[in-house]
Amino acid sequence: MTTPLSITLSQINPIVGDMPYNLDKIRRVRDEMSAQTDLIVFPELSVCGYPPEDLILKPFFLDKVESAVRALVSESEKNGPALLISAPWRIDGKTYNAALLIEGGAIKAVRAKHLLPNYGVFDELRVFTPGPLPDPVSFKGVNLGIMICEDMWSPDVAAHLKSRGAALLIVLNASPFEADKNDLRQEQARRRAQENALPLLYVNQCGGQDELVFDGASFVLDKDGRVLEQMVKFEESARTVFYPLASSPSDVPDEDPHKVLYTALVTGLRDYVSKNRFPGVIIGMSGGIDSALSAAIAVDALGPERVQCVMMPSKFTSQESLDDAENCAKALGASYEIISIESAVTAFENELASFLKDAPPVTHENIQPRCRGLILMALSNASGRMVLSTGNKSEMAVGYATLYGDMCGGFNVLKDVYKVQVYELSRWRNTQSPVIPESIITKKPTAELKPDQCDQDTLPPYEELDDILHCLIELDLGVDGIVARGHAPETVRRVWRMLDLAEYKRRQAPPGVKVTSRAFGRDRRYPITNHFVNIIEKA
Repeated sequence: MTTPLSITLSQINPIVGDMPYNLDKIRRVRDEMSAQTDLIVFPELSVCGYPPEDLILKPFFLDKVESAVRALVSESEKNGPALLISAPWRIDGKTYNAALLIEGGAIKAVRAKHLLPNYGVFDELRVFTPGPLPDPVSFKGVNLGIMICEDMWSPDVAAHLKSRGAALLIVLNASPFEADKNDLRQEQARRRAQENALPLLYVNQCGGQDELVFDGASFVLDKDGRVLEQMVKFEESARTVFYPLASSPSDVPDEDPHKVLYTALVTGLRDYVSKNRFPGVIIGMSGGIDSALSAAIAVDALGPERVQCVMMPSKFTSQESLDDAENCAKALGASYEIISIESAVTAFENELASFLKDAPPVTHENIQPRCRGLILMALSNASGRMVLSTGNKSEMAVGYATLYGDMCGGFNVLKDVYKVQVYELSRWRNTQSPVIPESIITKKPTAELKPDQCDQDTLPPYEELDDILHCLIELDLGVDGIVARGHAPETVRRVWRMLDLAEYKRRQAPPGVKVTSRAFGRDRRYPITNHFVNIIEKA
């Protein structure tokens, strides 16, 4: 080959089901790059967005997808770059997750995804048919080995492509973000490149979709698995490379993990609010660290003009909390209002007095957050803004939250963030600009539902609690394995019991950004009616 083959990697942020919107993005990249590239590669299911879930089961949806693809095919009759796109594609009555090579007014090749993930947040086997092991696609004299996401995670697909003459591996992906996952992706890609002595191009989706957030971070490896190109995280971008690839590896700077995690949360919230067309968010400010960090993320995601902070004090709310909430909102530039719940709580207490004579104290305590929830939802109905709930993963895990109270809302940006991480992220955010008062970070956490209340009256210290929860949730360890890390057996059993008992609450909690390997929801599906913890306690 005398002329190098130019290939553009384009990581875009699609919207599931909005084919006109997604095609506009594809066209814009195509038109901008038409004079400087031979082939543009887009992420997995870029035509319809990922994951489309049960939309795939609607024939009418598939008709619309096919119409969108046919429009791109028709437009490709003019001189322009070839497109390697991905879409749900019907062949002989079966639906595949497929890559399609479009060039010169025709679909030159179709390659179906061979390995369909069926774990964690993925259940592609429910809606797609697995494709056969793919053969390479010849393009301008180069045999392209096309894989789709999960196909790269097993050596079989790449080895098959190599045996059939592939000269270059290209992987189309919609791989959700998890903390530290980029290293794992590159390690898998490095193995495929080294095992087959083939360069590899990895193109990933970016942006938020419901609870998932995609970080992009597309990259290029040489045949020895060295990084030649590394694209930005969480941003749409395009990068053109030339095959045969340059041999000089690129320096990939280390990134602050707090910055990466914070950016993932900002991206997830921004796209959830914007793609669902909410004009903004409403946050119940307590003067505590969770609502302060949630407000900071919201302002960074949406701008201060789209964030409304509301302090709803009761007779137990301290002056310090009032001052902290107001100072945080002002530092962020967000609007701030105070709506007292004292008269509402008194009215409920009086109305229910004859029914609550022998009720435990928690009954009366929980009237307060439920009054706050009612106020926030009324403000949401009035303005159209979405209520952003503020509970962290530690609280959601052990049920330290009030159903229909502080758990109400349309989204929870901290749902998959442990309490210790909340403190770390708050400190990191303040290094960018001081928006969270130091007094919020240093004071003891409290729900302020009764006099002199402190979280640690009910819960183990958060450093201890979070490690036990991490062992139970992400690592699936048993009691002995967790005790071996230095925790008391009775504490481990107590936390395990709280985790299981709170499952019914979590089923009713709002969605939130997934940033760990085991987020509550589709990642972790536990039965509500579950006596296994009773067996553990008796062991």
